[in-house]
Amino acid sequence: MAEVTAKLVKELREMTGAGMMDCKKALVEVEGDLDKAVEVLREKGLSKAAKKAGRIAAMGLVRTALSADGKTAAIVEVNSETDFVAKNDEFISFVEGLAKLALDADSNDIEAFKAMPFEGATAGEALTAKIAKIGENMSIRRIDKASGEILATYLHGGGNIGVIIAANGADNDANKEALKNIAMQVAAMNPQYVSRDEISEDEMSNLRKITLESALNDPFSLPKPILNGLLDKVEGVWDQEDVDILAEKRADKGFNFNYLPNFLSDEAKTRLAGLAIAARMEITESKMFKSLLEGRVSKQLKEICLLDQTYVRAEDGKQTVAQYLKSVDEGLALTKVIRFEVGEGIEKKEEDFAAEVAAQLNK
Repeated sequence: MAEVTAKLVKELREMTGAGMMDCKKALVEVEGDLDKAVEVLREKGLSKAAKKAGRIAAMGLVRTALSADGKTAAIVEVNSETDFVAKNDEFISFVEGLAKLALDADSNDIEAFKAMPFEGATAGEALTAKIAKIGENMSIRRIDKASGEILATYLHGGGNIGVIIAANGADNDANKEALKNIAMQVAAMNPQYVSRDEISEDEMSNLRKITLESALNDPFSLPKPILNGLLDKVEGVWDQEDVDILAEKRADKGFNFNYLPNFLSDEAKTRLAGLAIAARMEITESKMFKSLLEGRVSKQLKEICLLDQTYVRAEDGKQTVAQYLKSVDEGLALTKVIRFEVGEGIEKKEEDFAAEVAAQLNK
């Protein structure tokens, strides 16, 4: 039996990253056998990690990596429970290593990625070891990569958002700078699509339907002739007080009708929307309404499609992203855009500190 010395405990701690008392207990359990102690801690680490698996990990870090030839870029999101851990140097180094590993991944499948060799084990085993050592639940949430003739990567907020832009075109400094600028735009504006061509017929139809229903449910945003036609029908539909207010404001030639909703009851506005919905067929056949609908759809497309967005650094405030790229190099064409934001789509647990303290006192 080997003596469990302070030196042996220190060596085991350096090998595993486990706590000092955990290391001492493991060595005593296996009578000073260092290799067996490592196994014991690994087993306990697995158990410890499993206990943490149910806790929500919605913080974390995004990192990107670029291949040696500059033609492939990868991105990874690893989540933790707290922002404090996400700023830990060891955690940051771990995520950076996983981003480099993702360059060699055959797919975006996380289970396959976790089975890949990593630092003498697998990525999944390394994750489990980090959970045991740091003491928080963590997860490798997603990976992706892109290839192209020219690439740009961008990290925002210290790694809260990561972007990869892939394009075909000349690999020169001007084009690289342009793609970097677009990557910054993607980070800030979060477009859903690169171009309108990516939107399916069903998605476009749904967008039009939502826009139409929204317009009918907000009749004060309709063209004035249509709105006035609806207001002519409120007698007997609105309460008398609202009818009298409408008559008063119509008689006031200096009144700005855009402020009329501020003087009406919520019930009156709801009933007016009901009149608009009832007159759906008549309204939707109007040329004025069709023009309004197309304008609103176009405005939404400019918000959700990258190439249609106004370039944020445009000097005239009007130049689109597509026009900006063309001004740099007519042959520069985006092929893939990837944007990861830490925790997006994860339902975060709302902590009620006062309720938690009360619960502890009641115990």
